[in-house]
Amino acid sequence: MFSKSIKPANEKKRSLFQKLTGVVHDEEESKDGAFRDFTITPPDFSQHPNEENSEEPEGQLAVDIYETDTNIYVQAMPAGVSAEDLNISITPDTVVIRGKREGPQVVMSENYIIRELYWGVFSRTIVLPEEIDPSEADAIEKHGLLIIRLPKIDKMKKHRLKVKYI
Repeated sequence: MFSKSIKPANEKKRSLFQKLTGVVHDEEESKDGAFRDFTITPPDFSQHPNEENSEEPEGQLAVDIYETDTNIYVQAMPAGVSAEDLNISITPDTVVIRGKREGPQVVMSENYIIRELYWGVFSRTIVLPEEIDPSEADAIEKHGLLIIRLPKIDKMKKHRLKVKYI
């Protein structure tokens, strides 16, 4: 009655987490078939101690990351967070996004029936798969979607050095 799909012998079984998030493993196969090291910490919705204040919990910001030939893009949904409350730090190989989402102060905790939204301090550290030029990076926010553009460094690009005569 029902046909069973047959998976190739070399395909690994994916965990429930991998099926839900799409995160398969720490190495990502590129278009040319070579594996590249790509590290990203999956979202952890449990409470983490904040570095500045160990009493205040810190959440992780969920992100999407994709690349083109010239750029790496990071997308996140820090809805309800103003640009002044976002702090984005970039180095040639990492991006750190930090912020704070203020919750409504008019509702008493005991009056909630369901409380699933995260309010408070959050952060996300992303180790990039290749070097980028931090000075050329930019970020935009549109309807709650934060898009960070990170230009890749073209290591094959040659620069001509002019000699100064003194």
